[in-house]
Amino acid sequence: MVLSKAASDNDVSVHSTFASRYVRVSLPRFQMPENSIPKEAAYQIINDELMLDGNPRLNLASFVTTWMEPECDKLIMAAINKNYVDMDEYPVTTELQNRCVNMIAHLFNAPLGEEETAVGVGTVGSSEAIMLAGLAFKRKWQNKMKAQGKPFDKPNIVTGANVQVCWEKFARYFEVELKEVKLEDGYYVMDPEKAVEMVDENTICVAAILGSTLNGEFEDVKRLNDLLVEKNKETGWDTPIHVDAASGGFIAPFLYPELEWDFRLPLVKSINVSGHKYGLVYAGIGWVIWRNKEDLPEELIFHINYLGADQPTFTLNFSKGSSQVIAQYYQLIRLGYEGYRNIMENCQENARVLKEGLEKTGKFNIVSKEIGVPLVAFSLKDNSKHNEFEVSDHLRRFGWIVPAYTMPPNAEHVTVLRVVIREDFSRTLAERLVADIEKVLHELDSLPARVSAKLAAAEESSSGVHKKSAMEVQLEITNVWKKFVAEKKKTKNVIC
Repeated sequence: MVLSKAASDNDVSVHSTFASRYVRVSLPRFQMPENSIPKEAAYQIINDELMLDGNPRLNLASFVTTWMEPECDKLIMAAINKNYVDMDEYPVTTELQNRCVNMIAHLFNAPLGEEETAVGVGTVGSSEAIMLAGLAFKRKWQNKMKAQGKPFDKPNIVTGANVQVCWEKFARYFEVELKEVKLEDGYYVMDPEKAVEMVDENTICVAAILGSTLNGEFEDVKRLNDLLVEKNKETGWDTPIHVDAASGGFIAPFLYPELEWDFRLPLVKSINVSGHKYGLVYAGIGWVIWRNKEDLPEELIFHINYLGADQPTFTLNFSKGSSQVIAQYYQLIRLGYEGYRNIMENCQENARVLKEGLEKTGKFNIVSKEIGVPLVAFSLKDNSKHNEFEVSDHLRRFGWIVPAYTMPPNAEHVTVLRVVIREDFSRTLAERLVADIEKVLHELDSLPARVSAKLAAAEESSSGVHKKSAMEVQLEITNVWKKFVAEKKKTKNVIC
């Protein structure tokens, strides 16, 4: 086997031990090389560096699909050179996208007639889908305010502090105020009552999350809808709801079919979902569906003809690959309702196995809920000796990538670890993860808790100084650890 030598942080070149066979000089890292190299050498250099990446199957931080059937892999590779935007050149791919939109719309109970087609579009992911949905709400609100002769320069969105960063991006990029409902200790999703209280005449929509990134919990969209209906009646407003179902949109219809969160609720005007999460497709596909045509302003749709026939388009991106659209269609027809239900039930069962295994250790509090995304979020009962960041760091030695993070305001003192259960995470892996976590805890228990010891020593030496509460100590430990991790990343030239 041909091996390569990893370059050091201070080295500006990429070296290879097989230089005598292929490459006579080091390759520059940040500039294009002057000369060509053999394709075998280029492949080997890149392949060897990629070996240092984490194993996607053991990346328990990610909601994104990391395994598909070989037959679908073949379809993806066969379509890898097709540009999805060339609708006239690739009419079958366009037809498959339209079929996906309609299947998902029916899954979300869109009020469609027998001959009526759904309104929606495929996107690169839920981030683009949210941008498009937000723009539609903003434009509709602006048009309404203009018609009423009122100011239309200060739109806002009400949501929980637990939203994914793409909502903050939308607010900043498109100049919309983000009014966040703060979290509470033990309640880590948006409170519908507080959200509706924050709604005013300039609110373009309230965004509810079906599957919080923090702990997988579903927000109470039905309660939000009912409260907002009453407020709209009292005020004469017509504030709508958008459901960010990036994670839960392909879970709730199969595990909780009676749960009302979708277009069955009259104020839900649009829904986004990530095909590359529990839609079971590799990264690069999302969907946004509107309740009906009136909810997507026509002026946001562009018509182009320089690729052939007239083509309507409503996207932030233009060119993009067709592979993921085709892969989504494959999964929808291959699995059907039965297949998706079986997979989601299996994920839910494996999450239960992991949760019970962690509870048996007696060391953790479970933060995630029974109803929600199949994941397990948990925190240490006693973090006086070591914290969740240390557990996460030590698990890397076993190959596991388990994130540790602090909750948003006002629950920053709570630190959790989170394991996302995907289709390719088996019960055997769940049991092995519990065993490795127990090993890590045993190792940490036998090591001096450096950060905690320093803080304790500082407390003892400063007589007469106010004694810090357990929460304050935990916050200080967390901040020290986060600073350490940040410095570590900085020295490795990691760009986040």
